[in-house]
Amino acid sequence: MRFPRILAAGLIAALVATVALAQSAGLPQPGQTAALPQPGQPAAAAINVPVPPAPVPTGAQAWVLMDYDTGQVLAGQNIDARMEPASITKVMTSYVVAAEVKGGKIHQDDLVTISERAWREGGAGTEGSFSGFELNSRNKLSDVEKGMSVQSGNDAAIALAEHVAGSEESFASLMNSYAARIGMKNSHFVNAHGLTAEGHYTTAHDLALLGRAMIRDFPETYAYNSIKEYTVGSITQHNRNGLLWREGSGVDGIKTGHTDNAGFCLMASAKRGDQRFISVVMGIQSKSQSEGFRLRETGALNLLEWGFRFFESHKLYDANKAVATHKVWKGTLDSVSLGVAQPLALSVQRGRYADLKPMMDVPKSLVAPIKKGQAIGMLRVSLDGKVIAQRPLIALNAVPEGNFLKRLWHEFLMWWQS
Repeated sequence: MRFPRILAAGLIAALVATVALAQSAGLPQPGQTAALPQPGQPAAAAINVPVPPAPVPTGAQAWVLMDYDTGQVLAGQNIDARMEPASITKVMTSYVVAAEVKGGKIHQDDLVTISERAWREGGAGTEGSFSGFELNSRNKLSDVEKGMSVQSGNDAAIALAEHVAGSEESFASLMNSYAARIGMKNSHFVNAHGLTAEGHYTTAHDLALLGRAMIRDFPETYAYNSIKEYTVGSITQHNRNGLLWREGSGVDGIKTGHTDNAGFCLMASAKRGDQRFISVVMGIQSKSQSEGFRLRETGALNLLEWGFRFFESHKLYDANKAVATHKVWKGTLDSVSLGVAQPLALSVQRGRYADLKPMMDVPKSLVAPIKKGQAIGMLRVSLDGKVIAQRPLIALNAVPEGNFLKRLWHEFLMWWQS
C-alpha cells in the first residue's frame, strides 16, 4: 500500500504545480505590468524635450485648455475661480433645450412664442444682443435656437426658457440640475442669457466640461454654433466667433460672451484629424470692442494651436474588452476576464506614447462567486513615475460558485499552495 500513497502524493504535487504554473503564466499578479496597445498610427520618432509652457492669453483672468477625448486639463490658470460667463451661458441653455427634446418633453417643430418679457428684456430695445423676433410671434423651436446660438439673442434665450419650463426662473433650476450631472461643481445659473445677475457664475473648467458635454451628447445642436450668419425677418447677423473664419484652424464652435462685468470671453473648439481640443478664456477687460475681440480670439486660438502642436491622443483600452484574465478558485470557471467599464484614453506629449507604463493591481486570490461588473482591482497608467490615469478593473463575466467537490478540491489546493 506504500506505493499507491507515494503515487497519490506525487499526482497531487503535480496538480498543484500545474495550477501554480497556470496562475503565473499570462495571469495578472499584484503590481504586474499590463500590455500597452499599439497606437493606431505609430508616432514618428521625436526628440524627447519638455513641452514649452502654454501661451497665456493676454489679459485673461482665467483660462483653460482641455482635451476633448479624455477630459484632461492640459494647461490653465485660475480654472476653478468663479466668474461671470456672459453669453457663454447660452451654451448651458442650448444643452438643456437639447436634453429636453431628446427626452420627448418638447419637440423641434414646437412653436415658441416671443413673450413680452422676452421681447422687452432681450429684444431690439435693449443694449444686449438680440435676434429680432417680433413681439408675440410664434417661431419654430429650431429657428429660435439658431437665433440664440448664432446671433446670441437674449430674446431667443428667454423665449426658449419660458417654452421649456414656463418661466426663466424655473428654467434656471433645470440649468443647475443638468450642470450638476455634467460635473460642473462651481457653477450656478439664475438666467438663460448671461446678463449680470447676483448668484450667476461659473468657471473656466466648468465651461470646458460643458463644451465637451455639448459636443458629445448633442452634436446636431452643437453644429448650430458653426453657422456663420443667420437671418431673422429683415435682420441678418454674423456669428460673433471670429475664429470660424480662420482658415485651417479647425474651429467649428462654440460661443462668445461680453458684458462690462464679465469682460470679453470665448469658449472655442477645434478639430483636426482625430484630435479635438476646447479652450476657454474669460475676463479680458478692454475699452475697445475690437481689441477685446482680438485678444479673446488670439488667446483661445493660441491655446488650441499649442495643444495640436505638442500633444497626441490615444485610446489605450476599449470598454468591456478583456485586458487580462485572472485565476478564480471554487468556481464553475477557472478564470475571469478583466477589463474597464469606460474607455481609457490619454493625451500625452508627442512621441512619448511608448513611455507610458500601465500597471494592474489585483488581489492575489479570487474566490467564486464573482458577479459580472464586480470591481476586481485597479488599472493605473504612469508616465515618468507619476500616475496620470486610472480605472477600476471589473469582471467582464460572472463566475458562479462550483459544486461541492470542486470547492473542496480547490480548498485543498489553496491550503497546499499556502
